[in-house]
Amino acid sequence: MSRIIFGLLWIAHFLPYRVLAGIGNMVGVMTFWMIPERRSVTRINLEKCFPGMKSEEREALAKAHFRAFCRSFVDRALLWWAPRARIERLVRIEGMENLRVHKGVPVILLAPHFVGLDAGFARLACEVDMVSMYANQKEPLFSELLKLGRSRFGSQRLVSRQEGIRATLAAMREGRPFYYLPDQDYGPRDTLFVPFFGVPAATTPGLARIARVAGARVLPCATTLLPGRAGYLLRIEQAWDNFPTADPAADTRRMNEYIERRALEMPEQYFWMHKRFKTRPEGETRFY
Repeated sequence: MSRIIFGLLWIAHFLPYRVLAGIGNMVGVMTFWMIPERRSVTRINLEKCFPGMKSEEREALAKAHFRAFCRSFVDRALLWWAPRARIERLVRIEGMENLRVHKGVPVILLAPHFVGLDAGFARLACEVDMVSMYANQKEPLFSELLKLGRSRFGSQRLVSRQEGIRATLAAMREGRPFYYLPDQDYGPRDTLFVPFFGVPAATTPGLARIARVAGARVLPCATTLLPGRAGYLLRIEQAWDNFPTADPAADTRRMNEYIERRALEMPEQYFWMHKRFKTRPEGETRFY
């Protein structure tokens, strides 16, 4: 079945973007009702993070999230197989000068889990050689296509989680910015419970630790899926001042607060399907 799906995606990369957008929206509508577990996770996450929002508004937001997520998945047809020039037209960059000014200095690009994160990586790969970490997916073919899509342009260094952070640090010392996605629940090991929309969330303090070890500047960046047929916009912000500090918990709160601000700007585009609150403090009832 997976080969059929990915075969259809390959065919889809020949289509006009307005058609791809329509397909993505349609798939999102169907997926909302076809995957009850992820629908439930999304509803719970939105209820925890937006308790003051009316239930019908949260439901509309949940449906919008599925549409945005599935649109971004269908857009992988372009990220994996479309010519470079088409990807450069699809994803616009603002703030590239904020990255270039740090040439020769270790840099971490903080890229939270919004639906456009792969589009942002593909576009940046047209400009600069980076390093990023990946986790093997349950579907081997999907893993291979993800790695293929991220290594199409330039000389990208993809580090598996099994290789660990040492390989990433070595790549950063070569001058490669680290495209880092640290905002998911990876379990209780080596995490801090830091508020995310007021809810204690198991969060890795890795951003501050890596920045300290590597002597790296941290540049937040988020990629927005734009309305209609406008494609994506990747914004690279200026490097954070006074980061990291001597307080890992405060540094990690700063990261979560940044993600909250971006999520309020595009609430349908954060990864609400992910079990962000899976790990609970000792004695607290599980959410999912």
